[in-house]
Amino acid sequence: MSRSLRRGSIAAIAAIAIASLSSCAASTTPDTLQIKPDNAAATLGTNLRLNNIVLVTGVGTSGDYTGPANVVVNISNTAGTPAELQSITVGSATATFADAAGAPQSSIVVPPGGSVVLGGQGNPSASFSSASVHIGGFATATFAFKDGQKVDAQAGVSPDSGENGRGLYKGFGPTPAPTPTPAAAPTKAATPSAGATATATGTPTAPATPSAGATTAGAPVAGATATATAPAAH
Repeated sequence: MSRSLRRGSIAAIAAIAIASLSSCAASTTPDTLQIKPDNAAATLGTNLRLNNIVLVTGVGTSGDYTGPANVVVNISNTAGTPAELQSITVGSATATFADAAGAPQSSIVVPPGGSVVLGGQGNPSASFSSASVHIGGFATATFAFKDGQKVDAQAGVSPDSGENGRGLYKGFGPTPAPTPTPAAAPTKAATPSAGATATATGTPTAPATPSAGATTAGAPVAGATATATAPAAH
C-alpha cells in the first residue's frame, strides 16, 4: 500500500472516531437523559438563587410521612438591596422562622451581595410542625419573597441520619419533643416515735415527775428539810 493511501485510511478512521465520540457526548447530556439533580435548585429573576433545597425529617422515618420537617437551603442575593423571604409552604403547611438563637421571627432577610443558609447549628431555621411528604422523593416547596417574587422548587426529602449514623443531613432534622417527667408522689407524713411529746393542739402532755429532794408548791417532798421554825414553848 502506498504512503498516500495509508495516510488516507488513517484520516478516515480518525474522522469516524471523532464523529462517534461527538454522538455519544450529545446523547449523554442531563437534558437528553432527563436526569434530575440530587439536590434541587431554583432561580428568581437575575439576583436570587436557591441552592440545595432539602426537607429533612426525623431519624428513622421512611415511606409516606406526615410530621415535623426542617428546610435546608442556601439563598444567595447578588442585588444591591436586601431580599426578604416571607414564607415557605409545602402543600397546606407553612414553615415558621427562627433566628440562630431560636427566637421566632416573621421573615428571613438575605443581605445584598450575600447569602443565608437555613438549617443546621448556628444558622436561622425554617421548620414545619407537620408536612406530608414521601421520604426519598421530592416535594414541591414554594418560596415567596416580599417583593412579590415566588418560585416552586422540587425539594428533596431525606431523613436525619441520627447521632450514630452517616449522611449529609446528620443533625439537620427536627429535634424530638422532650419526654415529660412524671410528677413525684407526695411523701407520707412521718409517724411520731414512741416516747415523743405530742405537739397537736389540745393534747396535754404528761406532767414531769419531780426528782427526789425537789420541793413542789405547797407540799414538802420526802427527804427535804423543812425551813419553817416551830414556836418555842413558854
